Amino acid sequence: MKKLLEEARRHYPLECCGLLAGREGLITEVYPTTNALKSPVAFEIPAEELFHFFRAMREEGLEHLGIYHSHPAGEAQPSPSDIELAYYPDVAYFVVAPGKEGSAACRAFSIRDGEVREVALEIVDGSQSVD
Repeated sequence: MKKLLEEARRHYPLECCGLLAGREGLITEVYPTTNALKSPVAFEIPAEELFHFFRAMREEGLEHLGIYHSHPAGEAQPSPSDIELAYYPDVAYFVVAPGKEGSAACRAFSIRDGEVREVALEIVDGSQSVD
C-alpha cells in the first residue's frame, strides 16, 4: 500500500496507474505505468506497456493479480467509468486516494460484469495479500 500511495502522491494532480503481480494471491511486484491520458480524472495504460509487463510477469513466473490507479481528488472507490472499463475480471482493482490516510487511502475491488465487491487486504511482511 505504501508504494501505491507514494506513486499516487508523486503523480498528483494526475491519476497514476500500474499493474500488480505476485504468486498465490500475494502481491510482490508493482509495475508503475504511464497514464496515456495524462488526466486527473481518467487513466489508460498504453498497450505496449501492458505487453511489456505481461511478458516480464511470464518470464518471472508471476501472476497478474491487480491493476491500480489513483483518484487524486476523490475517494478510494471505483467510478462508473472504472466499472465500465474493468476488462480483467480475475484481478483486483486497487483505487488509491492520495489525500486520505489509513484504510481509506487504498482499497481493492473485484469487478465482474458490472458488479463491484470490495476485497479484503492483508499486509504481510511489507507485501499485500489479496483475499
